[in-house]
Amino acid sequence: MSLFGKTGKDELERPRSAPRGQDSPSPLAGKNETTHPGTEDAAPRARGGEDVANIGKSITIKGDLSGNEDLVIDGNIEGRIDLPNNQLTIGPEGKIKADIHAKSAVVVGHVSGNVSATERIEVQASGIVDGDVRSPRLVVQEGAVLNGAVEMGEVKRPAPAEPVKTVGGGDSQPSSSSSTS
Repeated sequence: MSLFGKTGKDELERPRSAPRGQDSPSPLAGKNETTHPGTEDAAPRARGGEDVANIGKSITIKGDLSGNEDLVIDGNIEGRIDLPNNQLTIGPEGKIKADIHAKSAVVVGHVSGNVSATERIEVQASGIVDGDVRSPRLVVQEGAVLNGAVEMGEVKRPAPAEPVKTVGGGDSQPSSSSSTS
């Protein structure tokens, strides 16, 4: 067993004449492999091998955050987060005071605010959500904390009340129910 895993073994078996990195897969090749040993989890990748944007634990943002790529947050966000077509992951160091809307959301850290997802919400064992959650699918692992209302299924907004329509010439008809004494 190699100390460096597969990448280290490949490096030992590579002929000395080959330039470094020549046989390493391209990050754009659609694979979830990295070219550096021991960093497999250091650079998260989205489905299909695309890179994921990261907000580090020393970053604080106050205001609205929106985008069109998957995002991992380990910092502090205060405001609103809107990623309607992408996955949002609140990392273990993430502290969020915001309403969240995303395609899917994974909470490993702490969220104070409502979380809404069009596909799925997952609150992992170390995750805390202080707010309402709304999604067709919800996963709450043992040990997770969820303080708020849960709404699952397609969200149906109430329609405004319509005036009662009558049949006929517009004159109101007496009701058809009758009572006898």
